[in-house]
Formats: sequence, C-alpha cells, structure tokens
Amino acid sequence: MFQSVLQSVSERFPATLRRALLAACAGAALAAAPLAPAARAQAPAPAPAGTLRVVLSSELTSIDPVLSTAAFVRNHGFMVYDQLFALDSQGVARPQMVESVTRSEDGLRWRFTLREGLAFHDGTPVRAADAVASIRRWAQRDVVGKALAAATAALEVEDARSFTLTLSRPFGLVTEALARPTASALFVMPERIAATPATTAITDPTGSGPFIMERENWRVGDRAVYRRNPAYRPRPEPADGLAGGKVVKVERVEWLAMPDAATAASALANGEIDFVEHPAPDLLPMLRRARGVTVGLINPVGSMAWLRLNHSQPPFNDPRLRQALLQAIDQKEVLQGMGIPAEDQIAFCPAYFMCGTPLESAAGATGLRNPDTTRLRAMLREAGYDGRPVVFLNGADLPLNNGATLVLAEQMKRAGFNVDVVTLDWASVTVRRNKREAPEQGGWNLFVTIANALDAGSPLSNLFLASPCEGGLPGWPCDAKLEELRRAWWEEADPAKRAALLDAVQARATEVLPYINAGQFRTNAAWRATLSGLLPATVPVFWNVEKK
Repeated sequence: MFQSVLQSVSERFPATLRRALLAACAGAALAAAPLAPAARAQAPAPAPAGTLRVVLSSELTSIDPVLSTAAFVRNHGFMVYDQLFALDSQGVARPQMVESVTRSEDGLRWRFTLREGLAFHDGTPVRAADAVASIRRWAQRDVVGKALAAATAALEVEDARSFTLTLSRPFGLVTEALARPTASALFVMPERIAATPATTAITDPTGSGPFIMERENWRVGDRAVYRRNPAYRPRPEPADGLAGGKVVKVERVEWLAMPDAATAASALANGEIDFVEHPAPDLLPMLRRARGVTVGLINPVGSMAWLRLNHSQPPFNDPRLRQALLQAIDQKEVLQGMGIPAEDQIAFCPAYFMCGTPLESAAGATGLRNPDTTRLRAMLREAGYDGRPVVFLNGADLPLNNGATLVLAEQMKRAGFNVDVVTLDWASVTVRRNKREAPEQGGWNLFVTIANALDAGSPLSNLFLASPCEGGLPGWPCDAKLEELRRAWWEEADPAKRAALLDAVQARATEVLPYINAGQFRTNAAWRATLSGLLPATVPVFWNVEKK
C-alpha cells in the first residue's frame, strides 16, 4: 500500500510532505517491534552544572574502534582516545601525540617520538610499545592500515618514547595513514588492550584522550557518560579540525539515546539538551525559529548516501545487475525523499571522492541522473534476473538512512526488482551486515549508509571502495584491477601521474560498483546558543566547547 500512496503523491506534494509519509510508514513498522523501555523515555531531568547533553546520529552500542566501522564507535573514540597524528581543517596531517618525526632521504625509514608526560586514564604512561601495538591491531582491520602494513618491512620500538617504521616500498601518505580518523580509526590504546585479537571486541575503554568514559554508567538505550580527563595534556596550538589543542571546557558529556527525531528537536528547543548532530531536515525550519537555538554546519563539505551492494550473493554478484542499478537510481529523487532542502542538495554527483573536493572526478560516469527504464529492463532480461527477492536492510531509526532506503527501494521496484525491505534499528543493521549467509538465511543484499568527506577521502582512505578478495568489509567486493590502481595512486609521487591514476580509479570503480553514490548533500547540526567553540571538524567533537 505504501508504494502506491508514495507514487500518487510523489508529483503532487512538496518534499516535506513526502518525507513525512516516509517517516510515518517507517514509524508504523518500528512500532510493531518491541522497544526497550529506555527508548521510549521522555526528556531528561535538568542537567548538572557543567554538563553537556548531546544527541548524535546513533546511540552508542559498542566501543571497539578497530572491530567496528560504525560512526558511533568513531565518535566514542574521539572522546576517550588520542591519535598519533590528526587532520586539521584543511585535511593536513599534524602531529598530535607525536612530538617529533624524522624520515630518511629516500622516505623509507621513519622515526617517531611521543610527547613527554602522556598518560592513560589509569595513570600509566603512554609508551612507544602502546603505539606500536595499537598500529598493529588497527592494521589488521582497516583499509588504510592494511595498505600501510603491506608496504611495511618493520615496525619496532626503539625506546620508551620512540618507535621506527621501515618501509619495503614507497608509501607517500605515511602521516596521513597514521591520522586515520574514521572507519576503523587509528587511536592509541594501552598495549594490554591492543593485544586483544582484532576479531575480538574490547570491553575496556581506557585511553589517553580528553574524556574518560564512565563505563559503569553506560546503558544501551539510555546514555553513555564521559567526564573531563583532568590529567590530559593538550597540545599548545589552537584547536583546528581534529588537530591541535584539545582543551576540555565542560566537566561532563552525556550522550543520550533519543531515536525519535521530533523528540530530540523538541528537547533542544526546550533547553533540555544542548546539541543534535543530525536533526531531521523537515524539522530545521522549526529549529531555526526556536529561541536560543543555532543551526549550522560542522561538516563543511557535506555527506553522501552510499548504497552498499553485497557482491558475495545473488543477484548483485553479477556485475550486469549491479550496472542495471545505475539506470534505476535518480539522485535528485533520493535527496528529495530524504527531505534535504533544495539549497543543501548537490544536483548531481557521480564522484567517488565527493564533489567539491580536490579529488572530484566524473571519469566513467553513467546513469544516476535520468533513469532509463527501457535500457534497464533490457539489462535485466540479458542478465537473466529471475525475480528473486532482494533483501534491503533499513536502519529506520535514522531519518536520512530511512528516507534514502525507502525511495531507492521504490525506484528498484519500478525497475522490475523484487525488493524486500527489512526494517531494523541501525545497531542491528551493523550486526546483520556482517553475515555472509544467503539473504533467505539471515543475510542481505543492500543497505544504505551515510558517509562524509573523511569516509570518502581518497583512493587510499575510502573504506567501501576497497575491493580486496579476502578480508574486506561487508559487501565483500573483489577486483584485482581496482586494487592495483588504488595502490599505484598512493605510491605515485608525481602529481600529474597521480591525477591520471585518480581518474582511472574512478572509472574502474564505476565498472565494479563496490557501492553506488545515491546523492550528495549538506547536513546541518543544531545546538543551544549557550554553546560556543564547536569545531567544523566534519565529525562531532566536544573539546573546545564552552557552555555558558
């Protein structure tokens, strides 16, 4: 019934009403499933003095930044850990925990010395051995870490504060790799914790970062609580992006679980919470009118809806059916269905490394602008699509993911695909997407994730672009040629040759389709006017923030 109603209103009603319909349908589906009591909780009691209350795009359900690529784990990581290097607002890798770095003339040997006086939350000093153990664990899982590890001949502790990295072949982005801020981000944890197998989740959140997690007060479905780390030693430089001095100006941060977008917006307008990372687009006009609320960007480049395909299961193990999707998807319609205001939409973007960045490329671009139903149906016939159900996981508690999923599913149905939308919360999607079983046995075919410029980044850092044949991320694309081009890009020192290689990577990715760009857009955050110092760091961070 939903599909017929959507089709009837799609041309006659504004995007805001269409989005309300989408949200209502998702809400009805979620209402049929049991929710934890905390998920129904009303607005919290007044916050203690010096407490910052925030609602992020997802609640915290796990804490291992190596095992999980979920954004909520990354957000937690920036609270409790620090990094060896960090990206500033221009995307330049700056020393963070590192005091000094030297490299050989040929660029194959690097020596790093940590700053003096760094300590973990349990009072033990941060040592080179902790950094080396953290790098090794991270490199087993992350796409950037694996690339660096493949070029590494030796990674060795020199003394208490120094370690060396010896490369076996050129790797032009060493400090950028060590500043990895997203996916399986590189955070430094104690050696005893970093010794945990990379396939086993850690349970101890001890880090050396600006906040300490109160593990005993973490309740899934309610909140995660962090307090200021009094022993943290910020760098002397001003905060800039994710780099510089992480000066904490509040005593406590409470990360609340508030999955209903309208409840979060109302709580913000009433002063019961202080910050919402991703207000539902249709609620932004109300928030802009609300007294004492500021709406603005913390993500200057914007975000993109990625349609992730499962290459290991029919039907999208067939490249012809992956290509058919390019003729089914209309990015503008997806963005409208997500409720993105016209002024925040990028009209058309085929780029794997995002539009509006130095690495924007349209090489090999096809489809995604004007669906070609005639060609698409011919492609389905030629590929022998047999009408088998396509299981589309929907993280319906996230308004942007939900809106994109429902519109994409409708586009695919119009094209002739038999789509089964499975409604879950996002935390459940992040678990189920790891299953490699057939869709009818608990696996999946598609899901939508929202990525930002740190996720898309470059041929090195784009986590879902990587297409190794073993050990890849859920979706498991496998293409030796794409991997060869990616490696050639980060090993090439000549700018002109690297530009040509970038176009080659883009063109090959458009053939392989590890994922599909379903639309690029800008996202606004909202916060109380009593806050100052929020950084346009692309991801939400709460050092430098002052609450009056």
